[in-house]
Amino acid sequence: MKSDDFEAWIALEQRSVERALETWVPTDAPAGLGEAMRYGVLDGGKRLRPLLVLAASEAVHGNAEAALRAAVAVELIHAYSLIHDDMPCMDNDVLRRGKPTVHVRYGQAQAMLAGDAMQALAFDVLTPDGDAVPPALQARLCGLLARSAGHAGMAGGQAIDLASIGVALDEASLRDMHRRKTGALLQASVLMGAACGATSAQARKALSDYGAAIGLAFQVVDDILDVTQASETLGKTAGKDEHHNKPTYVSLMGLEAARQHALELRDQAHAALAASGLSSAARLALLADKVVERDS
Repeated sequence: MKSDDFEAWIALEQRSVERALETWVPTDAPAGLGEAMRYGVLDGGKRLRPLLVLAASEAVHGNAEAALRAAVAVELIHAYSLIHDDMPCMDNDVLRRGKPTVHVRYGQAQAMLAGDAMQALAFDVLTPDGDAVPPALQARLCGLLARSAGHAGMAGGQAIDLASIGVALDEASLRDMHRRKTGALLQASVLMGAACGATSAQARKALSDYGAAIGLAFQVVDDILDVTQASETLGKTAGKDEHHNKPTYVSLMGLEAARQHALELRDQAHAALAASGLSSAARLALLADKVVERDS
């Protein structure tokens, strides 16, 4: 696939997801809650998780309505997690996606409620009335998303992260933390897209392996960018991991070894796709490249 075609596809799908978010994230929630929710999720971010959902669904010729709803739902979960992670009780950050964090703009209580409401909205989006998304598929998508976001995934990883400040983790423990905190939702994005169509056991296993590899690669690259890029480029505060004495792949392995590890994980993702038996996974392969080659 040509690079220009891939970038055009990304732009098209990003617009589609943005329009859906603008439609489904309410403006009329009580007491300014809708404004805080929309501030936290609209007009920002790479939309990587939705792109993974849509690319995986396309690779298995999936239900387009289900895939779009899954893409929006996973972005709502991601955005809610950022709102909560940025709060003073956790990472205490003031900058996200190049603008003040939600709690800085709207206060801590409203930020907490906005995240709570966005988490609930994600599952509302996944369970529409009518027959466009069959009930069994709704249940499958809800289960994948819930497990990736809960104690076994993102929330559990964040708990480990907060408990590891100033603690020297070995590579296995660091990998476990990041597979939960960051990797689980990225892997779930791939699996949710795959669930929208018919897949063989071989393809499901391969896509799960692909999602696990890019999920970890994303965090390794995040650790690298935290020490190599400025806040203006990242759109969030640079150097905060070192400032808070948090274990990272760079602090554990060194910068060059971390870069090499990210490339190894990209190669693992490509190998998984090659083993999938899918004939239309080119966009997933290019998304793996994009995860590793990004500068923000």
